[in-house]
Amino acid sequence: MTKQIIYSSIISSLLFSSCGQKQESTNQQTTPSDSAVHYPQEKHLTNVRQLTFGGDNAEAYWSFDDSSLVMQITNEKLGAECDQIFVYEVDKADWCYKPKMVSTGKGRTTCSYFLSGDTTFLYASTHLTGDACPPKPEPRADHKYVWPIYDSFDIFVADLKGNIKKQLTNSPGYDAEATVSPKGDKIVFTSLRSGDPELYTMNSDGSDVKQITSGLGYDGGAFFSPDGTKLIFRASRPTTEEEIKEYKDLLKEGLVMPTKMELFICNADGSDLKQLTNLGKANWAPFFHPSGNKIIFSSNHASEKGYHFNLFMINLDGTGLEQITYDGVFDAFPVFSNNGKHLVFSSNRNNGGTHNTNTFVADWVE
Repeated sequence: MTKQIIYSSIISSLLFSSCGQKQESTNQQTTPSDSAVHYPQEKHLTNVRQLTFGGDNAEAYWSFDDSSLVMQITNEKLGAECDQIFVYEVDKADWCYKPKMVSTGKGRTTCSYFLSGDTTFLYASTHLTGDACPPKPEPRADHKYVWPIYDSFDIFVADLKGNIKKQLTNSPGYDAEATVSPKGDKIVFTSLRSGDPELYTMNSDGSDVKQITSGLGYDGGAFFSPDGTKLIFRASRPTTEEEIKEYKDLLKEGLVMPTKMELFICNADGSDLKQLTNLGKANWAPFFHPSGNKIIFSSNHASEKGYHFNLFMINLDGTGLEQITYDGVFDAFPVFSNNGKHLVFSSNRNNGGTHNTNTFVADWVE
């Protein structure tokens, strides 16, 4: 074991044992290694705080009042053998804080998002087809990395006690990756109902469903601009005969290969579609800067190893590419708070040499 791992293990053990003891209340965050939480080159980030400590914590999205995050977590200690949805009250962050599970605890979930008013949220879940976590794809003989797009995913609305209030989708095939417009009136999501994973929008009550994209390839992870007029999303666009065959063959297995993706932008009705990046490799998890004039995203285009991702920012015209984070392994899922003051993201930083992906929040500096 390295000194870093030993040190992290000792600190974790001491703090875990103290969680059951009565302590003086404090809001101060303590971490094993400040240098592993924030790197000197990260000039746009300050006051970086680690919110979760163990497991896989990803896709954390702000409540409309910026007080809470809703996120998906895999952590057996929290009763989540595969991704379940939790609500995290940011001001309560410390080593002992446990977020509250607000999904059913059954099946697998993904992509939660608060609805206007912060009393309900939406998320996708497979629980209607069984209590067990659906199986992960088996390792492939060609060693290619794939994502499953389970056809049992549908989108639901629930309250903060975990009670499902409404089912928004019920079409055959994958329905997931839903996010909400800043005004709270529209939802964008990915669906396989046409036979190809495309973007759709609907009203917040599930009505008036409209198809937004139609190009061959996976379209997903879409977000509205701050004024609600545009969408940014990730997409694969197979072009050669070989790429198209591989894409379609995988899709028949309920799989997509996310190792070659670029960012696309369009109006909220699908018009004026443009490719924003042409960097190669995997560019994904895009989100609008509070100004509406830039996009922050995760990419491995500058990395020798395929799993090494950092955050970058780019202007809407494709100029001004700037690196934002400098972790040695993985940074992704960047999301600005509604007031534009904070950035939440997921990272492998400071995980003591484990495979844990944790959630971090930082103050944003222009």
